[in-house]
Amino acid sequence: MRITIALGGNALLRRGEVMNGEAQRANIRIACEQIARIASGNELVIAHGNGPQVGLLALQGAAYDEDNAFPLDVLGAETEGMIGYMIEQELGNLLPPDVPFASLLTQVEVDADDPAFQQPSKPIGPIYQRDEACRLAELKGWTMARDGDHYRRVVPSPRPKRIFEIRPLRWLLEKGTVVICAGGGGIPTVYGEDGKLEGIEAVIDKDLCSSLLSQQLASDLLIIATDVDGVYLDWGTPHSRRVAMADPDSLEAQGFAAGSMGPKVQAACEFARSSGKTAVIGALADIEAIVAGHAGTRVSIRATGISFAQETTTP
Repeated sequence: MRITIALGGNALLRRGEVMNGEAQRANIRIACEQIARIASGNELVIAHGNGPQVGLLALQGAAYDEDNAFPLDVLGAETEGMIGYMIEQELGNLLPPDVPFASLLTQVEVDADDPAFQQPSKPIGPIYQRDEACRLAELKGWTMARDGDHYRRVVPSPRPKRIFEIRPLRWLLEKGTVVICAGGGGIPTVYGEDGKLEGIEAVIDKDLCSSLLSQQLASDLLIIATDVDGVYLDWGTPHSRRVAMADPDSLEAQGFAAGSMGPKVQAACEFARSSGKTAVIGALADIEAIVAGHAGTRVSIRATGISFAQETTTP
């Protein structure tokens, strides 16, 4: 079975954790321990988020030389190498030594006229208290948005149109390689007026890119691994319920926030519709159980309505 696993940036560096290499590696190790258990007999494609990481690099660059800081597309490429390296090493220490790995820098085309450039929505970097968020917004010209009880910087998140490296990705999979790619949603690029490809200041949503990647690679299963165990209705209330299974139309009709669960639900629904296969949203630590069908929120055109964990009724 060909499985695409999209590891969330917030799952790899959890909310409130110190943003350093040790915390990053510890969370990657948790993911790799799960992935190693499903590696035998499957073809694996691993994508990952980079929201906390790319935001931290942007902060570091601005602190060093604000006028000459690297743009987000270059920082995205940097995070692909950094996180890909850690995944390769941690997973390589768990799998047989003859299993080949490759981390592939992945350029993704977006539309320069995408409305997302006028409506920043992708959270990056650390969380801030309100006063600090207001200070940074005024000082640096950043757009800030609520993230739970805190605030984070948000940047444009255009939709992915095309993955340029799709052919070498297929070649690597056909040779039994575990491929890490499309990190952070891929490196955002556009064609300029001169017809040449160039980077653009944005961060593509990792889940939407992973959905496109899964469709183009004809994956049998898309796993969107995050820091919660599934999709919840009435989240944060006493009536909160985890969705066990849903069809795409019923799940999308519930409405989810653009800066959190919304893109994950959209990505899962798009993959389920286009491929006829199943997408699952669940916790990073539950990957083995997700593949076995025992965890997460499953999205499939074969489902009818919405069913809840430990419940049999549908709304």
